[in-house]
Amino acid sequence: MKKIYSFVLIIILTGCSKALEEDPKGLIAGNAGLSSQAGLEAALTGAYGSLMVPWESGFTTVSQIAMCMGGDDLTTHPGSNKEEFREFDRFNVSSLNSRMVPIWRGCYKTIQSTTNIINNYNAVLDGNETTIQTIVGEAYFLRALCYYWLTRYWGEVPVIPSEKYTSDLLTLKKSTPAVVYKLIEADLLKAEAWVPNAKRDPGRPNKGSVKALLADVYLTEGGWPLKDVSKYALAAAKAKEVIDNKATYKFDLYQDGYLKIFAGGTSEDVFALFTRGQWSTYNSFYGLSTMPENEGGWSDFFPEINFFNNFPAGTRKDATFSTQFVIKGDTISWQNVTTKHPYYKKFTIQTGQKDTYMSNNPVIMLRYAQVLLTYAEAQARATGIPNEEAYAAIDAVRLRAGLGKLTAGLSGPDFAEAVVNERAWELAGEWNRWFDLIRLEKVEAANANKDPNDLPLSGAITKQKYWMPIPGVDAVINPNL
Repeated sequence: MKKIYSFVLIIILTGCSKALEEDPKGLIAGNAGLSSQAGLEAALTGAYGSLMVPWESGFTTVSQIAMCMGGDDLTTHPGSNKEEFREFDRFNVSSLNSRMVPIWRGCYKTIQSTTNIINNYNAVLDGNETTIQTIVGEAYFLRALCYYWLTRYWGEVPVIPSEKYTSDLLTLKKSTPAVVYKLIEADLLKAEAWVPNAKRDPGRPNKGSVKALLADVYLTEGGWPLKDVSKYALAAAKAKEVIDNKATYKFDLYQDGYLKIFAGGTSEDVFALFTRGQWSTYNSFYGLSTMPENEGGWSDFFPEINFFNNFPAGTRKDATFSTQFVIKGDTISWQNVTTKHPYYKKFTIQTGQKDTYMSNNPVIMLRYAQVLLTYAEAQARATGIPNEEAYAAIDAVRLRAGLGKLTAGLSGPDFAEAVVNERAWELAGEWNRWFDLIRLEKVEAANANKDPNDLPLSGAITKQKYWMPIPGVDAVINPNL
């Protein structure tokens, strides 16, 4: 399986190379397939599909969580058959770790499909101009999303050229994060112009989704490795546009039960990978993956002990974690389950069969609470002091969590630190913590002084270990990778 998975770039680049040399239109579907509105729509369906179950699984497997175990909010089973999971938590990831492949492979297949659309839409002679622009806008959004995840996970990654490429694509070199981020920004600005205010269905972005992702990108660029602090003002401005127009985009903090957010379909969804039209999807990190063996689960992931202990008490903590389990009629505490850890209640299945491998719950990639916290942090870092609107943003999240308002009169750095902590609690287990620790260069500190019941590190953490190794044979076939 590892050898099969690792050929993703070989397959993509070989196909692209031939198509680009012979005819730059139609890298996947061919000229005929991409010369109509229906053809573009079909290619876009394939682009979404590569991030979900129909094609490459993308962001829908437990790999989505496993790869973020270097953060302090996630760990895995110390025994059992979880070695690939443990590599991420212990910072000794092998290039043959198959858990990296769904995201690596899914993102590049989506990049391939969306590049086809972007390269060919001008040749479409039929169809509705507004609809075609929407299709292309979504393609730009998805391509940016994929490059964003790739460069945050792997750092320097190959960029598939849009223009006619005359050299052998199998010798393509990696691009620096600075180059990749320029492409991400450019794609999102194009998407922002063409994606409409209303989502075409729940599994697609609207203009607010694009702005929210762009705000997140700017916030990340302000930290490591780019450290372009000028981006903080841009992040605050773009997040504020979403907040100011939340009624138009139909976004808001969901108030009718915190756990219901994770079943999807609420006002909290800014962008989610959702069951759609002609085919269905699932994710495999709800259900058995987040249940202890005592309940018949797999214990793929759960929170680290210190993270759980430090989490502020309140209704949000009660909804985030499972701490008691009913086993054959008896109630046992988390200290007495096999792994001696609490578990994530937010990823349990709320309705229907709990102990299932495949859930049709959506994968919520961006939610409105994240937008509010992005604004609050970015505004404070950009100006050096938080304004009333920044306080209002974080306080909205805290009040829903059952906490009081944040202490008034904090300095800019202290306020930003409070927001980072709030992001950890609010987005616990949702893979954001890992990326926050990287951009703020706090990975080492977050992994210091672990509880004895958590996994020990394999050695000292270095900046090199912030990024994953290029998967498998890709790096062997093309030494530039």
